[in-house]
Amino acid sequence: MRAESKKAVKMPQSLASVGMLKMKGLSVMGACGYSDITTGRMYLQDHVLLVVLEGVYIVTYGDEEYSVKKNEMMLLHKGIVIDYKKYGEEDSGQILDYMMFFLKDELLHEFMKISSLPSSKPVSPAPAAVYSVNERLLSYIASLKPYFNEPEAIQDELIKLKMLELLFDILDADRGLLNQILQLRQQRPTNIVEVVEKNLLNPVSLQDLAYLSGRSLSTFKREFRKIYNEPAFQWIRNRRLEKAKELLTHSGISITEVCYATGFENVSHFSKAWKKKYGVTPSAMRNRSVAVEG
Repeated sequence: MRAESKKAVKMPQSLASVGMLKMKGLSVMGACGYSDITTGRMYLQDHVLLVVLEGVYIVTYGDEEYSVKKNEMMLLHKGIVIDYKKYGEEDSGQILDYMMFFLKDELLHEFMKISSLPSSKPVSPAPAAVYSVNERLLSYIASLKPYFNEPEAIQDELIKLKMLELLFDILDADRGLLNQILQLRQQRPTNIVEVVEKNLLNPVSLQDLAYLSGRSLSTFKREFRKIYNEPAFQWIRNRRLEKAKELLTHSGISITEVCYATGFENVSHFSKAWKKKYGVTPSAMRNRSVAVEG
């Protein structure tokens, strides 16, 4: 039996320019078309608000599955890997239409400055949930549609204003959801060992791990070294290569699949790191193990 491996692409970094509005790191993705079932895996670099206008977008995180349908939305925290399945339904002509709003911490801070909202006590993150999209939010999304036809002609500051407008509209639609969004900027300190072990084989950077642990990058590196007696980058790379060696010599999956299954983002970097550690290329080691078994 072949082991299954999916590449977890980084979002929004891996998004194509088509269907994107960008401004100094702020991003909105819009996708509309005819779609059969499409599946994949994403590593979320930013918090994401997923809004489905037509069709179905199914999100799997851990053991939980969430189905987001027409005129529904879902909040996804950054620093996680999700599997997804999306498709258009027959009764709507198989049209799949959705938007993904990538919400950076800087945007949330600015919203708090201009919204005059009273400071709220930190609350525990709510379990992931699907919310209804009201008429005001639908009107807001309709106002964005024309921008995707000529994204280069849209001024940066307008995109910023539209992202802030989104948060004000969410305030009107669901104060509880807005509170959850605003709490995203207050990551609490978490056990470093737990964060590292959970994300070891995901395509995460040290900056991502620092965020997930609720620490600055410098503090994360310092505390990591105290725990593991080794620099974070070196320790993580070696553990990934050890897992890759196990997969390469004891499974039937390809070298490319091994690369993506162990947190590396491209085969070239994987091969160079492998040869530096083991002295031979991945393919040479696989051929050697096959010859021994034969």
